[in-house]
Amino acid sequence: CPQEIVSGESEEESNGVNLMEFSDEILLHILSYVPCTDLVLNVRRTCRKLATLCLDKSLTHTVLLQKDYKVNKDKVKQLMRDIGKEIYQLNMAGCYWLPSSTIDHVTRCKNLVKLNLSGCHITSLRLSKMLSTLQHLRSLAIDVNPGFDASQLSSECKATLSRVSELKQTLYTPSYGVVPCCTSLEKLLLYFEILDRSREGFMLSGQLMVGESNVPHYQNLRVFYARLAPGYVNQEVVRLYLAVLSDRTPENLHAFLISAPGSFAETGATKNLLDSMARNVRLDALQLPKAWINGSGLLQHLKFNNPFYFSFSRCTLSGGHLIQRVINGGKDLKSLTSLNLSGCVHCLAPESLFRKAEDDIDSSILESLVVACCNLRHLNLSAAHHHSSESIGNHLCQLLSRLKHLLSLALPVCSITDVAANVEKPPTASNLVPQTFGRKVRIGIQTYPRNLADQANQKIESSVFWALMGSLRFLETLEIIGSSFSSAMPRNEPAIRNSLPPCVRAQSVGDSEVAAIGQLTYLQSLTLAQLPNILTGSGLINIGLQCQHLRTLSLANLGMMGKVVYMSALMDMLKHCKCLRDLRLEQPYFCAGAQFFQALSHCSSLQRLCIVSRSGTLQSDAVMSFMANCLEVIMCHMFMGESLTVCKNLQQSIVRSFQADRPALNVVIFPLLHEDLTEVIRDVPMRHLDEITLFKSRVAEEPPNLWW
Repeated sequence: CPQEIVSGESEEESNGVNLMEFSDEILLHILSYVPCTDLVLNVRRTCRKLATLCLDKSLTHTVLLQKDYKVNKDKVKQLMRDIGKEIYQLNMAGCYWLPSSTIDHVTRCKNLVKLNLSGCHITSLRLSKMLSTLQHLRSLAIDVNPGFDASQLSSECKATLSRVSELKQTLYTPSYGVVPCCTSLEKLLLYFEILDRSREGFMLSGQLMVGESNVPHYQNLRVFYARLAPGYVNQEVVRLYLAVLSDRTPENLHAFLISAPGSFAETGATKNLLDSMARNVRLDALQLPKAWINGSGLLQHLKFNNPFYFSFSRCTLSGGHLIQRVINGGKDLKSLTSLNLSGCVHCLAPESLFRKAEDDIDSSILESLVVACCNLRHLNLSAAHHHSSESIGNHLCQLLSRLKHLLSLALPVCSITDVAANVEKPPTASNLVPQTFGRKVRIGIQTYPRNLADQANQKIESSVFWALMGSLRFLETLEIIGSSFSSAMPRNEPAIRNSLPPCVRAQSVGDSEVAAIGQLTYLQSLTLAQLPNILTGSGLINIGLQCQHLRTLSLANLGMMGKVVYMSALMDMLKHCKCLRDLRLEQPYFCAGAQFFQALSHCSSLQRLCIVSRSGTLQSDAVMSFMANCLEVIMCHMFMGESLTVCKNLQQSIVRSFQADRPALNVVIFPLLHEDLTEVIRDVPMRHLDEITLFKSRVAEEPPNLWW
């Protein structure tokens, strides 16, 4: 009766715990999870106690706005006015939606020590005005866009830059940026994003602009990192930065990293630089273009101190050389926490001269690696054929299960195959179906249990991959990518129309292996690409139920290419993904219809969606309804098979309906095979392009904690 209900509620209120009765320490810990803009502009206005706590130094010392997609110019202005003097570290990276005038309010933060403005719109004059007031600044991250003019920097600005010891520059135009002004540099991070052609179609030159002949100051440099986007102009410009290093190598240099796609030829200057490094420095982190390592004895002469990061991505380094020259015949490398061997096709074989890429690996090399580098936290073995032999106990999965500290792992699909099962089992009808876009063939598909309990009891618990997943309970990032997989949407090129068939060893990897991933309770990021034996996708449901911390999901080319066989399971999975923030789907013939978007609407935390599908279709009404229901979504990228008119109309409708309430909204809907796709891609904010829109392996891509 009503009286009993009221009585029960009163008793509950009297026995309940009031949040304000918690200690200040507990409340501060709780408040640390609240965005700073909400703390200062909203929470502190609720009561006197919270008004005091929200302004505690532990909460205002570091302000992170880099993924606060609801922040706007007015909120930033009010935030800086209220607590500007209390801020020592400010991260506005990727706030592409804020107008450049927003930067003017940073001048209120007189005590700033670290400032990250990567991805923000800023001119030379605004940068000069801002830096002139930040006398305590020691760490800076900025973009250098076309039109940047170092001559516009004031003497006060240059004085501030002379005290900066950490600099991160993203270059969109050939320039030294502010590097020549930073005479005390200890850490230099360079991201080269210069296109070979202008919007008008003119070829660009790698020569620096007039007035940019000043020489960078590297004498105190400890960390040098350069990441190049595809293109010859980026290579030309980075050589200008390296020319000074080749004259005199800094004595304190301990991390030297250059990430360059494709071919980046070694020159006389770079050879002199490497020879000087071999004589004068001891490194803790190393990454070089493959052409600088292949066929040279460089690794034999370089000296290492306590290395924490190695990347030999796409090098022809053999396992024998890896053990002898890097691990020094089994030397204790407990300090190594991150290792990238992506695309290093012979790294687990003794020699590469007469070996085929598909030959079995030498398990003794992997075992030596595991024993010597027992504290690895990040390991990338993708983009290669790592086939285990039939030797009992020497399977790649069994050896990797010894690495109990792993937090992120990337493997090729063919490496997780249970060899014994693969040998005994004859090819099934599904394995014989060609992975093409030709005429569809009707085949018999084995029934797969929808009941997860029955599924777990079938046979998967005895597989080596199931055991590996069970041993890596604290894994946060997992990538299982086909060794021959390539995305349909590469960088700076037209969409790829043909894909290579999967490895023969990968033909048996399917639903049961996906179900095994459900054991990873703390999994936050999952990538699955080119798993040919997906029949129903039922393993995805297991992941949705068990991996409740999953934030990022990327699925590409699962099962037969002519049909999306896992759609039903995917929709069931999405209903359980309450923490999912980023979803990327790449699958031919994908139908983004009402049922799919209705299931996706259960992902209440979703912020970014990207769908890439040749011959894919979409329903405009369903997309609009989804955007209206999912209020957190700020990025919607769809590259499908629809006409240009349909795509443009939908894009305009989304922007017109939701841009006012979502300042960070970024919408790109465009035909995948359209000739102007590359022009559209160049306007996508780098944060979205790099983190989700373009497909790539991200495990051990960079050293851990490279930038804050």
